[in-house]
Amino acid sequence: MSLVERLSAMEEYEPWSREQSPSSRQRKLSFNPVGTWVPPTAHEEPVGAYEVPKAKRIIQVCFAVLYCLLAAGIVFGYAAIKPVLIEEEVYRKYCTKEELEKGVRVCYEQEIRLNFMFTVAAVSTNVVALPVGTILDRYGPRVCGIMGSLFVAIGCVFFAFAWQLPFDGYIPGYLFLALGGPFIFISSFQLSNTFPQYSGLILALLTGAFDTSSAIFLFYRLIYDATHGSFWPKRFFLAYLVVPVYILTVQILVMPAASYKTVGELVKQAEDETQEEYESDSEIDNMESIQQLREGRRVHRESVISEITELLGSKDANEQTKKEEKKKSVSGVWGALHGRTAMEQIKSPWFILITLFTVIQMTRINYFVATIRPQYEYLLGNYQKAVMINHFFDVALPLGGVISVPFIGIILDNTSTPFCLGLLVAIATTIGLLGVIPQTWAAYANICLFVVYRPLYYTTVSDYAAKVFGFATFGKVYGLIICLAGLFNFSQSALDAMTHKLFTNNPIPVNLILLGLALLVGASLVGFVWKKSNSLNREHIEQEAESAREAIMPDANGNGYGTMTG
Repeated sequence: MSLVERLSAMEEYEPWSREQSPSSRQRKLSFNPVGTWVPPTAHEEPVGAYEVPKAKRIIQVCFAVLYCLLAAGIVFGYAAIKPVLIEEEVYRKYCTKEELEKGVRVCYEQEIRLNFMFTVAAVSTNVVALPVGTILDRYGPRVCGIMGSLFVAIGCVFFAFAWQLPFDGYIPGYLFLALGGPFIFISSFQLSNTFPQYSGLILALLTGAFDTSSAIFLFYRLIYDATHGSFWPKRFFLAYLVVPVYILTVQILVMPAASYKTVGELVKQAEDETQEEYESDSEIDNMESIQQLREGRRVHRESVISEITELLGSKDANEQTKKEEKKKSVSGVWGALHGRTAMEQIKSPWFILITLFTVIQMTRINYFVATIRPQYEYLLGNYQKAVMINHFFDVALPLGGVISVPFIGIILDNTSTPFCLGLLVAIATTIGLLGVIPQTWAAYANICLFVVYRPLYYTTVSDYAAKVFGFATFGKVYGLIICLAGLFNFSQSALDAMTHKLFTNNPIPVNLILLGLALLVGASLVGFVWKKSNSLNREHIEQEAESAREAIMPDANGNGYGTMTG
């Protein structure tokens, strides 16, 4: 879900000048996957951050980081809570008589159903990003936040009473916990505009909170073990209801109903404030009244521009713009399909290859999270070692995400997109190779690489989508990529069945199949993007050379550079 970690100001903006036409300004980035396909609806206009007291904005950011830490991505702590559910004999009733007589720790049907619970949650987390974008654009962040808190509360109630319900309450419970995450997390992104000069830091805090939230189930498992199971899931999830109550309270009392204005919108406002005369002035006969009116406008205009300048650091956001221009130049792929329709972009190799790559990698990631303990129990032939590795993973997953965030930013800002994609493929291949080596050192090395690779992968894909496809179609194109990848995650159940039935619990064949597919698609993607990047760079150089030749040509009268005199 760190799909926007690199989009610090949530839009593309250009240096402001009075001569710049409104049409030249690029569109604000939108997470709405349907865009103009749905009729507009009335909603509150964005508010300038300078209109809200600084102290309140700081409180809003702090509250958002806290509730993202508590609820945004808790379902990804599945590897930590799975042992608790097994200990509580969840789905144990589906085990065969022979399996129960043998005293197996986890029977086949139990493993499949527990993993399916996580699969449904992982799929829904990706697919729900589509309606979240629409709701956020149409109804604002407060509505999204309130909906997220309600979903989390419903998930808690289902899970708390799943032991007593006449139907399976675990899957819907975990599903609603997963649904609440994107509503809470994505609606918080606009808070990066509370302090535009520190938008990157704010998004890093929110993203770090999202990654760390997977540790909630780790802390619960530690409490469960320390109390010898007396603090069982029903007690935990009833106590956890305090989190959605907190989120709901904060949304109603503290959080903004409308999104904050982005950098581009603030710059546009500063541009509009330069207007001194209005057509309505001609309707006033009294010149003295007109002068008073214009004087009042001048004072207001200077006040607004002063506040915007203080907020941005400069009236036209020059510093931010220079940084963005540098990133565009370094990427090598910026603008590859900008200006094309979403359908044209979706039909292109740019989209097809990144979608295939995302489908395979997301499946690998979620399959590993769901099956880490049985995989290493088979590879190492020792249950206790598998438990130790599982515990190490539970700590490393949230920690790795937090530690890697600033380094990911440095990599994406200072290296080309082909390099970043090549780095992803290289790390993914290394992880795949380490994952089939039956050695303890390989297991720990695999986990260390995995917890760094996961946030890098998600961030690089969103960065690629913004740079290649542009902001006007971002919601549709990126939303479709993540949606398709999420839906294909249902194949994880088939992978589980293959591992248990076809390969008799041996995870190596499935891991090698996924490794081979990832390497094939990844190499194709990197090769294509590298080739197109070189072509785009050549075109850019030719355009600059053409512009330079035009600049030194003599003018129409024969005067200027190169003029001959007799």
